[in-house]
Amino acid sequence: MTVATRDLHVPSPVNAALTLKLLRRGPGDPTFRTDGPRLWRTSRMDDGPVSYCVEQVSPTHLRARAWGPGRRELLDRFPALVGADDDPSGFEPAHPVLVDAFRRFPGLRVPRTARIVEALIPAIIEQKVLGIDAFAAWRRLNLRFGEPAPGPAPDGMRVLPTAEQWAAIPSWEWHLAGVDPSRARAAQAAARLADRLDRLATAHPDDHLAVYRGLRSIPGIGVWTAAEVGYRALGDADAVPFGDYHVAKDVGSALIGRRIDDAELAELLVPWSGHRFRVVRLIQLSPLARTQRRGPRMARVDHRRI
Repeated sequence: MTVATRDLHVPSPVNAALTLKLLRRGPGDPTFRTDGPRLWRTSRMDDGPVSYCVEQVSPTHLRARAWGPGRRELLDRFPALVGADDDPSGFEPAHPVLVDAFRRFPGLRVPRTARIVEALIPAIIEQKVLGIDAFAAWRRLNLRFGEPAPGPAPDGMRVLPTAEQWAAIPSWEWHLAGVDPSRARAAQAAARLADRLDRLATAHPDDHLAVYRGLRSIPGIGVWTAAEVGYRALGDADAVPFGDYHVAKDVGSALIGRRIDDAELAELLVPWSGHRFRVVRLIQLSPLARTQRRGPRMARVDHRRI
């Protein structure tokens, strides 16, 4: 199969593996794989499915190889994909935890895939359930309804279903994957509106709020889900996943030494407006910000038995 290659030289460090890790949905994600120094991923572009391999040649030199009908489109979007268009220059860490993390991870960027449904469907699956169960559902549905990755991708990799295929998945298949009816309905509603959502993102590439309004007009999609799409598909360094089970508590513990709620989180992050997700991500990665998971945990519900 024909391969297309692109070398990207950037003026400041970009850590492709750390940046693209945001796109992985659990350790068994069949659309994402690491193979030594190489990172493999699949996607579905307007031109069709694609497999691509990213290598970090140096901190400022990245190389991508792509296979499949969507290879040229993928390579055209490669700089935005790895966060080369993300500009952290106006970010002032200020807090010691953030200063340390910003120094430790100089190539950390916010990716922009421009693939709305690709980010939206798994975010819906992850709503209000434990990660281990959401990741298992994502894996099962992709193995069941996705297609084999084009080119020499590692064995077992899949390209996620098309929007039409997501919309056509029978209710019992969602059930067998452990996805309850409300999340399944929201995912299928989003899939049916895929073209409209993609047009909205294209028409307003720098107006994230317009895209979020469009997303939130779909029943079952709220602030948290929209933000999960924002920092993956839109490259929004300011997207805060309010409503997350851990984010407010972890950010509060790291920055002011105590757990807080979403209202306090919004106030606490005001000094970093424009970079609020960058703050969240640095705290998630920082070895100085580890918090003990004390207190009640989210109950695990097996929706296949309901």
